[in-house]
Amino acid sequence: MPLSDVIKSALDQISVIAKTETVIGEPIVTGEVTLIPVSKVSIGFAAGGAGKEDKLGAGSGTGGGVNVLPVAFIAVTGEKVQVYPIAKSEPDLAKLLALAPDLIKKLSKYVGKKNESKDNKKDND
Repeated sequence: MPLSDVIKSALDQISVIAKTETVIGEPIVTGEVTLIPVSKVSIGFAAGGAGKEDKLGAGSGTGGGVNVLPVAFIAVTGEKVQVYPIAKSEPDLAKLLALAPDLIKKLSKYVGKKNESKDNKKDND
């Protein structure tokens, strides 16, 4: 199968998963309230190939992934519309990594001061 056909097939499948209805979900009606789920969709895709199609050692391949993360609900009551974000329960790894250099500096200063006070105490004894 030519690489262009492989890519087209993979993209067709991804487009089925990542359609508009995935981001803005089907409304859920409960009494006077309509809830509409909202999700964040992340897509990664790669394709490649080498060699001529009829030659030994030729090949092609694709890979990809889709991540769907619920982020909020839209609540509609009569003419009133409200957005209720879904809060994350754990801090993002990216935020922790961003704080790491500053935290390491502070810990180093603290440990250094603690060691200095121990050395000064030994000198005074």
